[in-house]
Amino acid sequence: MLPVARLLRNSAPVRRVCLTFLLLGSTGIQPVFADGSTAKGELSSAWSENIVAATVKAMETEDAVSVVAVPLNGPGLPQYINADSQMSPGSIMKLVTTYAALEILGPTYQWQTRFSTDGQMIGKTLKGNLYVTMSGDPRLTLERLWSVMQELRGMGIDTIEGDLVLDGHAFNLPDGLPRFVDNGNNPYAPFLVEPSPYLTNFNLVHFQVRADERGTTAWATPALNPIVIDNRVNALPEGRCPSRRGFDWTPNFHDDGTITISVTGKLPRGCRTTAYLSLLSPDKYTLATIRSTWAEMGGLITGASRVGETPDDTRLIMTTESPDLVSTIRDINKWSNNVMARQLLLAIGAEKRTAEDADDRQAGVRAISEWLATKGVDTEGLVIENGSGLSRDSRITARQGAQILQVAWKSPYASDLLASLPLIAMDGTMYRRLRNTGMAGLGRIKTGYLEGVRSIAGFSRDINDTTWAVVAMVNHDPAWNGQALLDRVLYSLYHQPPVGTAFSKATLNEKTGIR
Repeated sequence: MLPVARLLRNSAPVRRVCLTFLLLGSTGIQPVFADGSTAKGELSSAWSENIVAATVKAMETEDAVSVVAVPLNGPGLPQYINADSQMSPGSIMKLVTTYAALEILGPTYQWQTRFSTDGQMIGKTLKGNLYVTMSGDPRLTLERLWSVMQELRGMGIDTIEGDLVLDGHAFNLPDGLPRFVDNGNNPYAPFLVEPSPYLTNFNLVHFQVRADERGTTAWATPALNPIVIDNRVNALPEGRCPSRRGFDWTPNFHDDGTITISVTGKLPRGCRTTAYLSLLSPDKYTLATIRSTWAEMGGLITGASRVGETPDDTRLIMTTESPDLVSTIRDINKWSNNVMARQLLLAIGAEKRTAEDADDRQAGVRAISEWLATKGVDTEGLVIENGSGLSRDSRITARQGAQILQVAWKSPYASDLLASLPLIAMDGTMYRRLRNTGMAGLGRIKTGYLEGVRSIAGFSRDINDTTWAVVAMVNHDPAWNGQALLDRVLYSLYHQPPVGTAFSKATLNEKTGIR
């Protein structure tokens, strides 16, 4: 997986909170239940009391958190705190989208990008247009594009006497897509990349500046003709390499379609700084990238670059296929890749669209909601919107999330879903969390981060080797203490699981009818 993938999640900085916060003692505060009573058989426990007490201490209100923890394969008392509160989930919504895709599309689902022509190969020249029929492949990387273009070069072709034409009719989106309005200061940030049938290489340009004995050198990958770098970085003697935050990357857009990116800062000799930015629309980016890649191979395209439909009488030259869906969802969930998740929702919609569907986004939402209903999941109030959780309108309850996890646990594709989730204290977005707690690798947890939102969802083990389905969300402004609170949920679930006494288990069985 390319390191760039982790940049496509919402990556604002998180304030660190010391581990002692996780170890707060028990208090006598009563837990908050799903409906304010025990009508659903949800019993009080010291575990839930402690979580509510920690919530009040961190957030000054018990309503800021919603938690459900359910044992899946061993002893334990299910825990419900504000379980039916409609919450903004952040990126744990990706878990819903990726699990749904496994069952709706199948684990071997792939995307194809087809290269065809309406002309003939004569000597070293392709006399005709080159058509690239896009499928909305979320993993059409620069490396794969280079490989397929190299195949054409390997056929002995070095000149295309015709136009380069992109066909992006894979998705039906007559009214476009709902936009996420970010309140940050960088509208070109990787995590804000919009989905598109023309998507290639996450629509990102990787800028780099390096200092050596010659001064500073700047370059971009891919090297696109419309983008020019104005390098104003000053070289310094050897020293400690500075943070990327010490550099300013300012794009200037010109009337002729070119973009000048000015970079300023100071860089000691032997150091390098980098930035990923999305500066072009997906169609223009892909057209420029194909031309750049072909030129680097010594090839020439004499015609124009444009968008259009692939004629029925074209002849297929070559095809590139994406990795299977199992590999794709691993990239989405490990690093919380927003644009890939949104592409996946559109793929579900395109596969399941009906004549009544207004567009593929709505078709994808409908298909997932209908599928969840067949699994017995209560979808009332569930708002998926774009499938990634990068939304201020998405909503889910902790109970709904836990129901989905329980269904997933029994799915034929459970192992594929679990393998896609970050391992506690080991990789993905959980890499730096809960270290030195004895929990490394003992949970697979999807995280969520949004302004006023922190969330976790997944599967975590306890000291009795019982696996729990756990969903926890913090909705509060500000939410900077939310991560520590959610880490406490996982920590206490592992070290002090709510297994209860023989009497409390008997009471639970009597109330719920579970034996």
